[in-house]
Amino acid sequence: MYIPKLDEFKPFSLSRLLSTCFGSSDKKLKPCILIDLHDPSKIQNYEFLNSGNYSVQKHAVESFLKPLNDGVGEELNYETCSFFAYKTTGGSNLDPENSLVSQEGDVIDFERDLCPNFDLIFAISDFSLTAPLTAMAKRHGFRGATLHGVNDIILNSGLSVDYNKISRQSELYRQTLDHADAFELHFNCLGNDYTLRIDCAGQTAQKSHGLCPPGVPDVANLPAGEVYFVPTSASGSFPFRFADGTLCEMSVADGAITRANFLSGNESLVTARNTQLAEDPATGIIGELGFGTQILPFSGKDIQDEKILGTCHVATGRSDHLGGNLTPDLFNSRQNASHDDILYAPPKTPEITVSKVCMHKNSDEQLIMEDFSPSEFLLENLAEEYPTDLLSKHSLAQ
Repeated sequence: MYIPKLDEFKPFSLSRLLSTCFGSSDKKLKPCILIDLHDPSKIQNYEFLNSGNYSVQKHAVESFLKPLNDGVGEELNYETCSFFAYKTTGGSNLDPENSLVSQEGDVIDFERDLCPNFDLIFAISDFSLTAPLTAMAKRHGFRGATLHGVNDIILNSGLSVDYNKISRQSELYRQTLDHADAFELHFNCLGNDYTLRIDCAGQTAQKSHGLCPPGVPDVANLPAGEVYFVPTSASGSFPFRFADGTLCEMSVADGAITRANFLSGNESLVTARNTQLAEDPATGIIGELGFGTQILPFSGKDIQDEKILGTCHVATGRSDHLGGNLTPDLFNSRQNASHDDILYAPPKTPEITVSKVCMHKNSDEQLIMEDFSPSEFLLENLAEEYPTDLLSKHSLAQ
């Protein structure tokens, strides 16, 4: 399908993004921004800005904090935006330590001092805070967003779209997959074929669509644009690519990875994964199957790239923020209680092709995707809200 260029998007507008995603309020809302730092005390006097290692956190200041406090907040009926740092978790969706440092250098308690006292909490970080912040939102009644990994491409594409339209697109995709019994994902890697079956038991499909209206405590993951399921079981196998390019086959039975089988690269990484699976089996539980719904350029960051139409992702680990029952206390180690997306997209997994994805529903089988492109069946069901002349132009695999 068509992969747009940045100049096809409207310039980034923080006011447009926040007013669309969070709506308006007669009550003056109290916002804050959270960032993750190895040393949270360096938030004082913006000391971390002197380092070359914090590009995401610099965006938090330049693209969010300063505009909010220089007029955008007043336009949206927000109070002055506060600014806090917490110690980096080092992993996706791990629970943070319960202390924060304010811009003034005060140390406060995450749950006691922060959560009950803010209406909107925005986490702009290196590592995703979506799962723990969603759990906190439901306990304390705030709304917010997680925007981990923000870069210039994301600001000027995935955060510059009309989320009312994205919501409508996601709903069409959701309705198409709703109440699926199972999906079969077929892969090719290094000339070998693999099949992963993910059972969904006819459950209601869910969507991440960017809208977080008043009255409902929740956390939006931005950029948004995906339809997802919490699997009831899974079986088969699938290829996996480590960050350095090492490849292995993940064997799956009864809803969880049971073993990693070395294919190429650094065998010690595969050995370490098998050790982790033996010591903490919850790390292998398949916690999500997701499909991207947006037409966006690749950003090099999973938070946007997993939202692109034609991509899919499987996730392992905690699923409580998605409506699942795998909570951090069920892991043998706090540091293992993560939710890790395994994204399949040409720039991320060049050695792996998702040759096709089939949906089983009502005793019928439908082709959903083929070679990273939506099937004709899917395109027909999405045509009402998508530019069909663009959808048919290009494949992600081209």
